[in-house]
Amino acid sequence: MSKFLVEKCPPLRGTVRISGAKNSALPILAASLLGTEDIILEDVPRLKDVEVMCEVLSYLGAKVEFLDKGIIRINSKDINNYETPYELMSKMRASFLVMGPLLTRLGKTKTSLPGGCAIGTRPIDLHLKGFRALGAEIDVNHGNIGAYAEKLVGDRIYLDFPSVGATENIMMAAVMAEGETIIDNAAMEPEIVDLSNFLNKLGADIKGAGTSSIRIKGVKELGGATHSIIPDRIEAGTFMVAAAITKGDVTVENVISSHIKPIIAKLREAGCVIIENENGDKVRVIGNGRPKAVDIKTLPYPGFPTDMQAQFMALMSISKGTSVIIETVFENRFMHVDELKRMGADIKIDGRSAIIQGVESLMSAPVKATDLRAGAALVLAGLVSDGVTEIGDIHHIDRGYENIEEKFAKLGAKIKRV
Repeated sequence: MSKFLVEKCPPLRGTVRISGAKNSALPILAASLLGTEDIILEDVPRLKDVEVMCEVLSYLGAKVEFLDKGIIRINSKDINNYETPYELMSKMRASFLVMGPLLTRLGKTKTSLPGGCAIGTRPIDLHLKGFRALGAEIDVNHGNIGAYAEKLVGDRIYLDFPSVGATENIMMAAVMAEGETIIDNAAMEPEIVDLSNFLNKLGADIKGAGTSSIRIKGVKELGGATHSIIPDRIEAGTFMVAAAITKGDVTVENVISSHIKPIIAKLREAGCVIIENENGDKVRVIGNGRPKAVDIKTLPYPGFPTDMQAQFMALMSISKGTSVIIETVFENRFMHVDELKRMGADIKIDGRSAIIQGVESLMSAPVKATDLRAGAALVLAGLVSDGVTEIGDIHHIDRGYENIEEKFAKLGAKIKRV
C-alpha cells in the first residue's frame, strides 16, 4: 500500500491550478446516461472515483472514451443494462446516482446499497421517497434495491433534509417524467447548479437550481452537448488552508470565488490576507503569522462546508487560542481527531463539538487517513510538524485529489509517495 512521507517545510509559495470538482463530475457522468448523442465532458479530474463511475457507465452499455487530459466522450444511445453490480457499488457511494437516470430512461433499475467513506449514515430514503412520488415502485430485498415504473409522472416533492445526492437523483429521474416536478427544500450547492446547466444543454427544462425550490418540466428525450466541469471548491479550500498553516503566499487559480465565500471569511478571521481578482477566478492567500482561533459550524451550502472541517481543524491545532468546531452534517466526522492528537494536537470531543486548544507546534507521527478529507487534514498537519510524518491509507486521499503530491511539491512542500 502506498503512503505519503511529509516533512516540515518552509512557507509554501506559488500558484496552483484547481481541478474540476469531483462532486460535480460524478453526478454529471451519471446524468450522461440520459443523452442519446455524443457528450463531451471537459476538466474531469482523473480520480479513482471518476474511474469507478466510468466503469459503471461502461457496464451499463455506454461507450466511454478518455480523449485527452481531463476530456471524456460518452455515448449512451445503446444502454441496455439496468443492474449495477455490488463490486462497483461497494467502491463508491456516488454510483447510486445512476438510479435516477436508469429509472427514467429504461423504466427500471436495480442496485445494491452504496459504499464510500465511513463518515456517518447517509440514508438513501430521501432518494427513494422522490422516486415513489414520481410513481415508481420500490423493492428492497437482501441489500438490493429495485425501482420500477411503467411511466414517471411529475409531482411536488419535499425533502426533509436538503440532501445533495437526493436532489441530484430526483432531478435526473424527473427530467423525462410526464408533466412538472417541483423539489422543495432542495440542496443549493454549486454542484446542483452545474448538473442543472448540463442537463439543460442536453435539452432538459430545469429552473431554480441553486435555490431551495427546483422546477422541472419533463421532456421527451435528451441529446448531446459539450460541458466543462466547475472547479473543485474543496480542493481550492485545502490549498488555501495550506497557505495559512505554513504562513505562505499561495494563489489558487481556476476557482469561482463566490463558491468559497465561507472559507475566505474564516481564513480572514484567522488573520490571513485574502486578495480576490476582479473575475473571481483567482484567490491569493497570504498567511500572516500564527493563525488566530476561529469557531466553525458546518452547514449545508451556503454555510461552511463539512468537507472543509477536518482541514480547518488541522489549522486550528496550531492557532492562538481556543476554537470550537460543531459538525451538524455528518455524525461520524471526527475520526481524524485521534490522528491529529498523535501529532500533539490538543482536541477534546463533546458529542458533535470539538474543542481545540491551539499548541505552538506539532510533531511527526505515523498516522492513517480514515477518510478523504481527514487524509487532506493530515497532509496539512504534516507540513508544519517537526520530523517526517508518515501517512497511511492514502487511497482515501486519491479518491478526491488529483496529483496532490505534485501540486504541493510545486509550491515547495516536501512530500513524496512511497
